[in-house]
Amino acid sequence: MDELTLAQKISVFVLPILFAITLHEVAHGWVAWRLGDSTAKRLGRLSINPIKHIDPIGTIVVPMVMMLMGGFIFGWAKPAPVDFGKLRNPKRDMAIVALAGPGANLLMALGWALLAKLGAWLAMPYVSVPLIYMAAAGIFFNLVLMVLNLLPIPPLDGGRVLVGVLPNRWAAKVAMLEPYGMPILLLLLITGMPGRILGPAILALQGFFFSLAGLS
Repeated sequence: MDELTLAQKISVFVLPILFAITLHEVAHGWVAWRLGDSTAKRLGRLSINPIKHIDPIGTIVVPMVMMLMGGFIFGWAKPAPVDFGKLRNPKRDMAIVALAGPGANLLMALGWALLAKLGAWLAMPYVSVPLIYMAAAGIFFNLVLMVLNLLPIPPLDGGRVLVGVLPNRWAAKVAMLEPYGMPILLLLLITGMPGRILGPAILALQGFFFSLAGLS
């Protein structure tokens, strides 16, 4: 997308970023509800209305800064409120709830691939071109969010999964890292390390979905 101006990039990325971050959190809340905790549902956080989920820093400022820096475009919404103590099987279900977010991003990447197919089929330049660009952005951003969230660092989803599957003694030690998880991640993002480590996996997945969408 190097041929796009900054204004065009922003217009193309806004909806994919909002949907990717919002539905990621809705998925956490919805699965928690199905597993016994109605906190997110009770607080109205199962809505797909982005306004209910926007975090000014994580949803707006960080993605914009990362885009301007040319690095990984990453962001987050207000975390879905989950009371793990209310889950029917707290330790196991915590891991399932955590996996729901990346799972939602995977499904959204597939959805954007199908929209790209639709855009190509319409053959109407004023509709097809913006839709295809938006679909490509949606595929990329959802894959970045999915892979990055699977890093085994609490409070990222991968860290929660790790806590859910480790023996209690080790799970407690990993859980103690949670207050430091986001500062560690932001520091890594600034250094560009995630791009070097996770980039090949993301590019491989992107290649698969772009091929599925007819974009390669």
